Amino acid sequence: MAAAPEAIASPPVVEIEAEPEILATAPPAPTEAPRAPAALRPSLRPLVPEAGGEPRPPRSEAPREMRGSDNAGSGSIAPNRGPRPDGNFSRGPRPDTGRPDTGRPDTGRPDTGRPEGGFNRGPRPDSAGRAPAAGGRTLSPEELAARQRALSNQDSSDLQRREQRRAADEAHLRREQAAARQRLAEDEARRNIEAEALAKQEVETRRRRDEEAKARRGEAGGAEVKRILSPVLRAAVQDIDDEGESAAGAGGRIKKAKTFPGAGAGAALKGPISRTKGEPKRRDGRLTVVDAVAEGDDRWRSLASLRRAREREKEKRMRQLGGPDAQKVLREVVVPEIITVGELANRMAERAADVIKYLMKQGNMATTNTALDADTAELIVADFGHSVKRVADSDVEEGLIGAPDDEESLTPRPPVVTIMGHVDHGKTSLLDALRHTDVAAGEAGGITQHIGAYQVQLKNDARITFLDTPGHAAFSGMRARGAQVTDIVILVVAADDGVMPQTIEAISHSKAAGVPMIVAVNKIDKPDANPAKVLQELVRHEVIPESLGGDVQVVEVSALKKLGLDDLTDAILLQAEVLALTANPDRAAEGVVIEAQLDQGRGAVATVLVQRGSLKRGDIIVAGMQWGRVRALVNERKQQLKDAGPTTPVEVLGLDGAPEPGDQVVVVENESRAREIVDYRQRLRREKSGAVPMARSSLEQLMARMKQSDVKELPVVVKADVQGSSEAIVGALEKLGATEVRARVIYSGVGGVSESDVLLAKSSGAPIVAFNVRANKQARDLADQEGVEIRYYSIIYNLLDDIKGVLSGMLAPERRETFIGYAQILEVFNITKVGKVAGCRISEGTVKRGCGVRLLRENVVIHEGKLSTLKRFKDEVPEVTGGQECGMAFENYQDVRVGDQIECFTVEIVERKLA
Repeated sequence: MAAAPEAIASPPVVEIEAEPEILATAPPAPTEAPRAPAALRPSLRPLVPEAGGEPRPPRSEAPREMRGSDNAGSGSIAPNRGPRPDGNFSRGPRPDTGRPDTGRPDTGRPDTGRPEGGFNRGPRPDSAGRAPAAGGRTLSPEELAARQRALSNQDSSDLQRREQRRAADEAHLRREQAAARQRLAEDEARRNIEAEALAKQEVETRRRRDEEAKARRGEAGGAEVKRILSPVLRAAVQDIDDEGESAAGAGGRIKKAKTFPGAGAGAALKGPISRTKGEPKRRDGRLTVVDAVAEGDDRWRSLASLRRAREREKEKRMRQLGGPDAQKVLREVVVPEIITVGELANRMAERAADVIKYLMKQGNMATTNTALDADTAELIVADFGHSVKRVADSDVEEGLIGAPDDEESLTPRPPVVTIMGHVDHGKTSLLDALRHTDVAAGEAGGITQHIGAYQVQLKNDARITFLDTPGHAAFSGMRARGAQVTDIVILVVAADDGVMPQTIEAISHSKAAGVPMIVAVNKIDKPDANPAKVLQELVRHEVIPESLGGDVQVVEVSALKKLGLDDLTDAILLQAEVLALTANPDRAAEGVVIEAQLDQGRGAVATVLVQRGSLKRGDIIVAGMQWGRVRALVNERKQQLKDAGPTTPVEVLGLDGAPEPGDQVVVVENESRAREIVDYRQRLRREKSGAVPMARSSLEQLMARMKQSDVKELPVVVKADVQGSSEAIVGALEKLGATEVRARVIYSGVGGVSESDVLLAKSSGAPIVAFNVRANKQARDLADQEGVEIRYYSIIYNLLDDIKGVLSGMLAPERRETFIGYAQILEVFNITKVGKVAGCRISEGTVKRGCGVRLLRENVVIHEGKLSTLKRFKDEVPEVTGGQECGMAFENYQDVRVGDQIECFTVEIVERKLA
């Protein structure tokens, strides 16, 4: 039979039957077994769910004989137990188990086997202290002690279970209280929002109703209604208003009572205000009792009053819950150089409205997006009771560069060698001979225009990393970067050409970087080769070979015939051994960007030289103002690598943009750190580029500015294949020009010509210079439509020559003046319809018709103009030589006198060119 749901029954009682084998081995026990305290004995408990589980079903209060038991008839568990008058439980008659009678006397009630008030766990002991066993046998003291110990252990386990249930009940109660508080807070926030929306709607409804009512009725109608209003109804309306005011003072939310015409005196019908926005109200514009009495004197509560009432109600409910008031948590607020009001409030865990209110009290009108300087933010944080920690924007780069490595962690590494020298002296050919490749054959114009990074493995398994730099004058920046990241510089000088300007520049870069130098005298196989002359020229530039007592190794090689290559590699390894080059491969990688480009299909590709540590796939790196996760590492042989150790050049894929050559590459711990660093660097560049220089005050600088304003500029858009070429072209164009004209690069980038480039060139009136890149079809069509010129180049010489020619055409032609003769005025004739004609004698040189003249009076220039008439007797002649007399007249000038001197000259227009 199912148990009664409203009752709880005591746990079943285990009756231990004495078996001969168990009794024979049971240890002795004290005469009286300890019992659990009465407070810990089984009792009725309320229905409480277990911790983290479902509620337990209630136990039945029905008698045991009515509930039944699965173990009935087993003889081991008391199947039936009923309440006794004294509050204890006793067993009912046991079913027939086939066992003999125990021989207990009939006392009129079931034998409990233990003192009054306890549970019946077995038969009572006899007068001798021995309990009768099953089958009429009396238990021995040892058997009785064993039974008592079993009962004591069961009481201990029951006590343990009750303690666990009590702890679970307390935990469940605490969770319910926390959930109740959370629901209360959510309901409070929702009610506040609803109250504000309702108050705004009520104000708007009231205003609209008043306007319509006033438009429909006049002052006379209102006075008439007020006159006929009964005193009883007037008193009822006043009671309603007083009732609303008292409720408002108590902190509760009240609603305006609506009364309708036709209601009895004092019967104010309160109707709910519709919360549906935009729908017409059914009784809008009708005259009501409240309207007639109030006559526009509204008693609607303000939003501030509603908020105060909600706050009071919230505090009251918190007090009813018994929860203590939350204590304010003081925080350490990190304040950067510039922070918005909203961000500052968020870091203080304060409401933004409270911070804005504080600023308004100080006289500063602000919003959540208003930027605050660090000093103002520090004052606000201090006034709110928090502590301040000032930081600078540059702090994000602290710890970016790792600490120096320990000596124990350093291992030998291959040397980095940069090949430098003048153009067409055989640098790339020498590197091809060492690598057994033919890179020079693929270079446009037969000259190197990109910086390359390669690693060569020698016959003895030694490795050398080479950096190949261009020799053209425009690539000075590449040579400088190569000298900064290298260990050894190889200066290549042609034996038939000697030291040239870029050779001298390479020597300067090497000395500035403080790296050792090895001179490779190339092209010794040519008939006109003169290595001795090369050494003499090097001495003039303070490069002393070892043969002349210096410390610079000189090796004679031939890249074409592959002569002296082993001697060159031996010199490199010897110099590297002297330098004792080491690095730690077991750390986060650090390196430098050698070159960068945008490759269609692969995105931004940066050639990186790892300087220390190991760069792995999946690392998050920051390269200048770009960051990304390394997706692939590719060496110069287009092989995929899992990692790249020290002095290994690799192409890195995964950056979000092409970094600048020379930018440092660093591995960071996470993406958020990388974004912070990149954002700071980009913001710093924007501030520098947008900074307005201070006004110059000196006269010299003022004149220079005035001259600069008259300079003609040629705007140019530059697109190149790699960042190094773009940088070199921009630098070369900026050097072109004169005091009157110059080239201005309005934009430079890497990658093909796009539609945005064409639109930019159209808006600025600039041509597009594409170096080793092409425009896509959409860009070409747009350029043809807009009339934008796109010029393609693959050799930097041709590009610079064309831009120089355009700038030369922008120069104003030079006016060159040539003196041809002097004439002396002897007489002045006044001729009708002609004017004054000067009779002159040519004193020096020759005078030509139409030449330029200056009228000199006492060696002072009176007039400068053009000769209109030149006559010899009555005929017009083209020229008059010295010693002859002639007649001369000026254009638009008549003031000539006897004794004046005429200076004659010719003007020649000469086109100018840039040097």
